[in-house]
Amino acid sequence: MDFKVLGLAVFAVTFLYQLLLSFLDWRSKDNPVPENVRDVYDEEKYKTWLSYHGETCAMDLVNTVVGFVLYFALLGLDVFPKIAPSGNVYLAAIEVLLFVLTLDALTGAVSGYISSMVIDEKYGFNKRTVKTFLVDQVKSYLISVVLSLGLVCLFILIYEALGDWTLLLFSGIMAVILLGVSALYPFLSKIYNKFTPLADGELREKLTDLLTKNGYTVREIQVMDGSKRDSRANAYFSGLGKTKTIVLYDTLIETMTPDEIVAVFAHELGHGLHKDTLKNAPISILQMVFIVLAIWLTVRTGAIYPDFGFAGVNYGFAYVLASLIELPLIMPLFSLMSNALTRRAEYRADAHAVKEGYGKDLVTALKKLSRDSLSDLAPSPLLVKLYYSHPTLSQRIAAIERTL
Repeated sequence: MDFKVLGLAVFAVTFLYQLLLSFLDWRSKDNPVPENVRDVYDEEKYKTWLSYHGETCAMDLVNTVVGFVLYFALLGLDVFPKIAPSGNVYLAAIEVLLFVLTLDALTGAVSGYISSMVIDEKYGFNKRTVKTFLVDQVKSYLISVVLSLGLVCLFILIYEALGDWTLLLFSGIMAVILLGVSALYPFLSKIYNKFTPLADGELREKLTDLLTKNGYTVREIQVMDGSKRDSRANAYFSGLGKTKTIVLYDTLIETMTPDEIVAVFAHELGHGLHKDTLKNAPISILQMVFIVLAIWLTVRTGAIYPDFGFAGVNYGFAYVLASLIELPLIMPLFSLMSNALTRRAEYRADAHAVKEGYGKDLVTALKKLSRDSLSDLAPSPLLVKLYYSHPTLSQRIAAIERTL
């Protein structure tokens, strides 16, 4: 069996699948807008959405095509062995990974600049300065280098010592890291943004009363300087145990009425009361196990590497093959399951806001968020099932109105 031919064929199939999804996304402009959300956009705003949707779809398509052509050429022309000449197993893996991380960072910076500093700027979303954009890119690159190189060296160390037992041990290590990141996320997110406690006043009093009524405690209600980068509003719940935190974007506070903010807060509180962050942890761990499994299988299948020009196993290249070829075959099925569960959690959190008496305010808040974000009001049902972590606006409003 020629593993290169097989790998490139699978890579091409997954590329065609991505093209299909891009087409479905672009084609959603022709989908009829559901009756219960037709008031979100007036005629002028709808034209703006059509233009924005077209440009973002085009950008996504360019990114998909460029990524495919670039890596198809790198794999087909056996470029990776040439950039990893070291005989040392650690250095050889680091050379491949560092090349891939740098390449992804450069291409990502170009596409990110066009998306944020050109397209989002045109439609009034972007609030980044060039300096902020570049600093973010450097931070992300350094974090990915430190984490990726550290993890691949740890994987090599364990595999060289324990062989196939690596699958269990390394999966356990990744599970611990994942839970640690979830618990520490309120602190880790400070790498990019500034957070301040919500100021005393009527809004904080209402939110605190809501927490007290439900017997729920959080470490803090924080306001994030989302306006530093983007005009779009949001709120989220993060952390585990004593690190539980509810975060409101400053843009949310600036654009919503107090009752709408409380409604959004009640939704986030619903996530906390139902322990959705903790419930999602097993799903994330299972996904991580699949990733480790794919890399482990690639490492132990030594016949793969000569077909791609390597003299022997290269752990960094195993990661490349797993991420480009193997995981794209598995993840759509995994996403189908995990996103179905997260959408169910969103309905449940919305229902809690209704229970607290803020159903109508939540509807107006959701419509404002969609309008201000130029959201797709009628996306492809297939895309929703596969990749949407939230139900569509129409589906959420229909569920809220049924509960009311």
